[in-house]
Amino acid sequence: MSTSSTVDRAFRAALYETGDTALDTGASLLAADPVADAELTRRGEEFVATAWRRGWQPADLVRIVRRELDDAHVRLVSELILGQAPREGRSRGARWASQLARLGEPAADSAPRGDRFRYATAVLELYRLLLRLPALEPLDETAAPGSSDRRPESRMLGRIRALLAKAEATGFPDEAEALSAKAQELMARHSVDEALLAAREPSAETPGACRIGVEPPYEQAKAVLLDAVAGANRCRAVWNEPLGFSTVVGFASDLEAVELLYTSLLVQATTAMTGAEAAQRAGGRKRTKTFRQSFLAAYAHRVGTRLAAAAETRVSDDLLPVLASRAVAVADRADRLFPETTTTRLRGVHDAAGWEQGSRAADDAQVGTRPRLP
Repeated sequence: MSTSSTVDRAFRAALYETGDTALDTGASLLAADPVADAELTRRGEEFVATAWRRGWQPADLVRIVRRELDDAHVRLVSELILGQAPREGRSRGARWASQLARLGEPAADSAPRGDRFRYATAVLELYRLLLRLPALEPLDETAAPGSSDRRPESRMLGRIRALLAKAEATGFPDEAEALSAKAQELMARHSVDEALLAAREPSAETPGACRIGVEPPYEQAKAVLLDAVAGANRCRAVWNEPLGFSTVVGFASDLEAVELLYTSLLVQATTAMTGAEAAQRAGGRKRTKTFRQSFLAAYAHRVGTRLAAAAETRVSDDLLPVLASRAVAVADRADRLFPETTTTRLRGVHDAAGWEQGSRAADDAQVGTRPRLP
């Protein structure tokens, strides 16, 4: 029996049937034929290539596998992605390359195959998921291959990343506040510098897009926070609740600012929430879930208010035309990607103490100031 026949039989049994024994039947067939492993891997890389054609990116696949399955499946899909990458016939841009780089090289023992039945079961579970992935909006970078318009990351962004990393790692609130404040000062300066450069040296750059994970628990509040950060940085965010991410549309430098600021604020919020919750529990309170949900909702609401106020900062007249033009371009790209969107309301926010503590923490958070669009 050929290896292709073994894989076909296993797929018919496990991927396209939903009975209780379907998965075991397919895994048994594969476990009994070690020679089929190479063909099984090749089919998996085909599933990955199909996902790319349906709008998915490497980070998206890893995120959905981690969300739906477990670490063993994450290692398997990472191997497939890295194995398939050399077969790509075209460059997919810097963001795609960065996602591949973050996967790194798989460890030698990352997919132990001593227990062949368990290995085959994990592979079939992963392929079941990949086979059923819905199509996503394509986010491929729009610059032409070989374009020199995309500039490498500036030293200032490197300094901002380093400052925020130190702010999130320190156990001293005063030090964290000082580091965050300095990072936000540099971020605002970087934004203005990019806008001025675009005005003086017009390029073919168009708005791009990226997906940022919005993970449970309390994902509604996190999505609201990301939306506020995106809006303050001249970007648009659209939340996909079932798949656990928001798509943020904007120019490259602004997308980088959104990722940096959202990540930092989320770390600050989690740290503040943990401290506030500990104080509540020390006082005999036990409703931690409702407290956390209300805390993060209030934090997102209050930070959004602060960011909107900060965005009222006036800019010089020479910047207004280019900022307005960029705003129109972002809105147009977002509308083409998402011609139909709906709004949602926060649910389960009814803990007064959590809301009060979250608002207070948001007042203490470090937020950046970005120029307001006319």
